Amino acid sequence: MRPRRLRSALTLLSTLTTAATLAVATAGPATAAERPAPVRHAAAAHDVASGLSPVTELLAQRLLLADKVAAAKYGTDTPIDDPEREARILDDVRARAAGLGLDPDAVAAVFRDQIEANKLVQRGLYARWDAHPAERPTERPDLAKEVRPALDRITTQLLAALDTTERARALPSCGPRLAAAAGWSAYTHRLDALHLKGLGRALPSVCAPS
Repeated sequence: MRPRRLRSALTLLSTLTTAATLAVATAGPATAAERPAPVRHAAAAHDVASGLSPVTELLAQRLLLADKVAAAKYGTDTPIDDPEREARILDDVRARAAGLGLDPDAVAAVFRDQIEANKLVQRGLYARWDAHPAERPTERPDLAKEVRPALDRITTQLLAALDTTERARALPSCGPRLAAAAGWSAYTHRLDALHLKGLGRALPSVCAPS
């Protein structure tokens, strides 16, 4: 069963991300120059979130890359699910986690959630593009040369962030702080409803079990 503090965190995240959805309306992900000005009390919210924001920022960035993954695969024979590549990624992060002194299985669980979150967004985009052909991508990113190297860079950065936040992720306050950090990242990246759902899927294993 999911720990009580994580259930509470996900409830809080739902509240925060609903507010974020209302704030950005139907706008898609924005560039840094397009991000809205901080709302009232944003500085205080950021202070609460800051301890785990290095993690949630990377989760959001990785999630936004799902758009390019989907654009690279859509209309081709390349499937969304790639069990062999997923297994290689998890084996790699287990080995690298052990080298950092982290629990390999706990780290693998975090990355498994990222993979599932990414696929959730890809499936949502496929459904959107099937229903609305005018919204289909007009360019196909190079999956091997462009997209996967970017994902690999985030993998390295996320491992480092999990290492530096190890103590914070083990505290009883991790759940609420993670939700606050995720809400802040959702707001600053102007995540739409699909990406908010993906972010929620990316979070369950970040806090250490009770």
